[in-house]
Amino acid sequence: MKALIIATLLLLAAPVLKAQDLEHIYDPTADASADLAKAEKQAAAENKHILLQIGGNWCIWCKRFYKFVQDDTTLHALADKNYIVYHLNYSKENKNLPILQSLGYPQRFGFPVLVILDAKGKRLHTQNSALLESADTYDKQKVEAMLKEWSPDALNPAHYVNQ
Repeated sequence: MKALIIATLLLLAAPVLKAQDLEHIYDPTADASADLAKAEKQAAAENKHILLQIGGNWCIWCKRFYKFVQDDTTLHALADKNYIVYHLNYSKENKNLPILQSLGYPQRFGFPVLVILDAKGKRLHTQNSALLESADTYDKQKVEAMLKEWSPDALNPAHYVNQ
């Protein structure tokens, strides 16, 4: 009987534990400049781009985008294959304004906003995530297309010789 009660409590707690993970996607105390330098090194070593998801733990659409990509095996695999993903905080505790200035003020599109950098930290693309929405979630085809169209392979000059 005791084991049944414990098992039931664990099952009931699982959604709460998963929800708590969504509460801490962004770290307002992070040294984003140092983290981005590490991401650049990792991206260069792994031949990937960097996908910045800029937002905050206060942002419901930021949490939805994170969960949408994490829960979809195709999108998750595509992101893992092509990108080093970094969640850049924007909140009252830390707006990371110098970094956002260097990225061309992507916050003008609202949150989350997605910025794709190459392995040297050069901004390749800024994506207004509202254009990826569908009702109260995101459109899988649009998100998948964006991830593919800005992947390192898509920007390989060899693909565009003699066209």
